[in-house]
Amino acid sequence: MFQTTAFSAANILLPNQTAMSDVWAVCACDQYTSEPAYWLETERLVGGRPSTLRMILPELYLEDPDVADRIAEIQGSMRRYWQDGIFQTYENAMIYVERIQSDGLCRAGLVGKIDLEQYDYTKGSTSPVRATEATVAERIPPRMRIRQGAALELPHIMILLDDAQNTVIEPLTAQTNRMPLLYDTTLMQGGGSIRGWLVSEAEQQRILQALTALGAAEHFGEGVAPLVYAMGDGNHSLATAKACYEAWKAEHPGVDTTNCAVRYALVELVNLHSSALQFEAIHRILIDINAEALLSEMTAALDLKTDVPAEQAMEILVQGERKTYYIHKPTSNLTVGSVQNFLDGWLFAHGGKIDYIHGAEVVAQLSAEPNTMGILLPDMQKSELFPTVIADGALPRKTFSMGHAADKRFYMECRLIGDETIF
Repeated sequence: MFQTTAFSAANILLPNQTAMSDVWAVCACDQYTSEPAYWLETERLVGGRPSTLRMILPELYLEDPDVADRIAEIQGSMRRYWQDGIFQTYENAMIYVERIQSDGLCRAGLVGKIDLEQYDYTKGSTSPVRATEATVAERIPPRMRIRQGAALELPHIMILLDDAQNTVIEPLTAQTNRMPLLYDTTLMQGGGSIRGWLVSEAEQQRILQALTALGAAEHFGEGVAPLVYAMGDGNHSLATAKACYEAWKAEHPGVDTTNCAVRYALVELVNLHSSALQFEAIHRILIDINAEALLSEMTAALDLKTDVPAEQAMEILVQGERKTYYIHKPTSNLTVGSVQNFLDGWLFAHGGKIDYIHGAEVVAQLSAEPNTMGILLPDMQKSELFPTVIADGALPRKTFSMGHAADKRFYMECRLIGDETIF
């Protein structure tokens, strides 16, 4: 099959018709981490029916004292589901997905596997697959304990394509009446609904050619390493898969990894230009700080002005007072990057805490307290993502939010990553 790109078809597992139900799919594990009631309700809804809930660890429980027992139960559920024959295998498959979000918009996607050899999450990477936000190394080892020794992987990873001409995924929309429908189900707790179709081999060929064209060097300029796949959601999950693969290679020196299951990770591709994708700013609140000193030093470092407009701007809230400041000495392609670069250094030197807030009203409320400062950042334009990652490398953590929790990817497809000895 024609392939010069990091994305390709995979052997995809789905529950058979007996096992499929409206509780099979559950929301990404990194959502609702401060809302135990959500996961308790998920547990109640699932009951004793087959569900991806039994094969994932909600991050709410990641630091619990019984986490080792939870991981053992997860890995046991994977083996039991496999041995009980609840899966149907679709070999060399891609799946076209239409997700109806909680807002009623349709988000189209394409499920297949990504080559971890072509992925590097470190800042400054020039690989075809890159992180869009800073990867926190400390978050990887706990997740490795889940993946290492697991028989299956379940993705909540969404990777973005900068496909303004709609050449890769969108042509599939008109072909759903000619593709086998694999699933059609509602999603629990306000998650909307989802349908998935099996993509034909001929369409797979077209998709791979279109992806290769997206990575053509002439689109990026002389001396610029092409960026085809930018992380949208699940950054630390893909980083964990990469870390597990590198560990496996270290234990198997000289082995040809071309057909090794651990070399790949199951993902969903989504077009950055989809109208269903909305980027929202994540604001900052600084706590236990000397607000006057922080503002004074930030003014000097970034050459802040209130009366001379500039391309980068933000609002700062202190003790109920709210002002717009313009950055005349930026250190990043984005306002959030310039601000975060300064805050990281200042907090390291002076102490204090930082939190990341979605709603401007919450920031206004919190910043009214003594020894706090709120920073309201502008929404990031989708068109800025790829150029900024190319220019600056991975963005600061919590640069943008891609949709609400209910609209994050739900676990549906699985893939074998263990060999026969794991069963």
